[in-house]
Amino acid sequence: MGEYIVSARKYRPTSFDTVVGQQALTTTLKNAVMSGKLAHAYLFCGPRGVGKTTCARIFAKAINCLSPTADGEACGQCESCQAFNEQRSFNIFELDAASNNSVEHIKTLMEQTRIPPQVGKYKVFIIDEVHMLSTAAFNAFLKTLEEPPQHVIFILATTEKHKILPTILSRCQIYDFERMTVRNTIEHLKSVADKEGISYEEEALAVIAEKADGGMRDALSIFDQAVSFCQGNITYQKVIEDLNVLDAENYFKIVDLACDNKVPDIMVLLNSIINKGFDGGLLVQGLAKHVRNVLMAKDPQTLPLLEVSDQQRQRYQQQAAKCETRMLYEALRLMNQCDINYRQSSNKRLLVELTLIEIAQITQPDEGPSAGRKPRRLKSLFKQLIQQAKPMNAASQVAAAKPAVSTPAPAEQTNQKQAEQQKETVPNAQPVTATDTYRPGSHVQLKGRVGFSWNSLLNKDKAQATLSAAEPSNTPSKVTDEKFTQQDLELQWMLMCNRMPQRLNGVATRMKNMTPSITEFPAIEVVADNQLAMEQMTAIKGSIVNTLKRDLNNQAITLTIRVAEHHDATPVLSRREQYETMEKENPSIAKLRELLSLELA
Repeated sequence: MGEYIVSARKYRPTSFDTVVGQQALTTTLKNAVMSGKLAHAYLFCGPRGVGKTTCARIFAKAINCLSPTADGEACGQCESCQAFNEQRSFNIFELDAASNNSVEHIKTLMEQTRIPPQVGKYKVFIIDEVHMLSTAAFNAFLKTLEEPPQHVIFILATTEKHKILPTILSRCQIYDFERMTVRNTIEHLKSVADKEGISYEEEALAVIAEKADGGMRDALSIFDQAVSFCQGNITYQKVIEDLNVLDAENYFKIVDLACDNKVPDIMVLLNSIINKGFDGGLLVQGLAKHVRNVLMAKDPQTLPLLEVSDQQRQRYQQQAAKCETRMLYEALRLMNQCDINYRQSSNKRLLVELTLIEIAQITQPDEGPSAGRKPRRLKSLFKQLIQQAKPMNAASQVAAAKPAVSTPAPAEQTNQKQAEQQKETVPNAQPVTATDTYRPGSHVQLKGRVGFSWNSLLNKDKAQATLSAAEPSNTPSKVTDEKFTQQDLELQWMLMCNRMPQRLNGVATRMKNMTPSITEFPAIEVVADNQLAMEQMTAIKGSIVNTLKRDLNNQAITLTIRVAEHHDATPVLSRREQYETMEKENPSIAKLRELLSLELA
């Protein structure tokens, strides 16, 4: 048995034509070799395992080939090519910048550039992982990189282009390598399997290609792992078992069950998936990718965007024909929101379950059972209340507009009957009046005993008109003179401040800090902190008085507003003065301080 070599090394490309997935770059490099127009520095950047170092070696071999082919490839027969193949070439140097990243290593490299090549035209220096060089090493490398000797070519390779200094980037020709597509990876794995005499299923190779995430080296490493597990027969079931990948069949089942609104079946399937050791977050991510593929399969223009096998593409098309586009859009939004909140959630499984329930309810009919959907009953209830209120308001307005007569009109009788029925049904309910109009979104709509709100009190004339319209035309107005205490006054004062509209928040806040007092019953006095507060309260004094008359049931109330004088101001005491005041009022505090041996700070 010969020495085993991993597939990534055994099938490493040795010419530009065998490089997979980088046709544009390889064509450019071959044209440069054919024309002889070579730059002094190249930068190959891209993700891992896409062929950066491999292309650098092939390019270096083709540059020094003594008799290159017509299409820019190395001949493989000359002395330079033979020396390169046998790893004894003195014209091609590879340097690992991760372990040689100091200024001393760069100085050693610059000394080697002075020696001309023994065989061939150029000395090629391949510096891998060049982003690992220190800043001082980069600066020491700048001058040589900009103006190297004519026989020197630098090829830099990196996976993190953003870490390289802009001054380095400006001195190089930059080649961006692309990730391998799933289709290219599958085709390359097929060729490797055929050469090795290994049987395979295309779906199994598609799983390996997706797991590699665009890296051919990773794909070949996973391929070797699958070959060892499957013993030369790579099947789909064995590959997903070996790689611990969630079977795509679960995603197809979840989408089918969601289209049929079968929430219990989805919960059972989710439980079995979690019991197998799969994370709920990975399930949501995989399901989101699956739904995205289903959405792409609905249109022939987006069908080529699916990087899957031909058999999988047909399954996606079949499922796309059964799913509504609106359902797929909404499902993607829900899963994206779940993915955002998954890490912060304290109950991750519940979050996944709720997301799947909402997805299964997207196509639920509105009239059917709506578990998990937004309630619609409240909206219909409000509509009924508004429709009932409209005829009552119209009838009351007509009654208010007619002159007072001894016999009530039919509309008035209807209004009175409705008010009586309302009183019998709800205790302390108020009759509907002309001012009881429904205005959605208004700030204060609570009606008092006389049937008007705070907004109507802001205008005295309007308030009087509202009162006269609210009173039945055949009933004289009643004047009440009920007694009220200081406690009642303070309570109604605070309630009035809380009911004030949004635009009077500033005045209401100041009024809450004031304490009204009864001077000579029923005269009330309020002391404002400053002139500005007094002017603001004076502007709405009529509304304040009318509100207090209504809430305290006393029509003789008067209100006086004045600015606080000097003797009204409460002095601000320091901590020591507060303690001394407490000690005078309660001598026991002084004894307690002596017993505890406390000192004043």
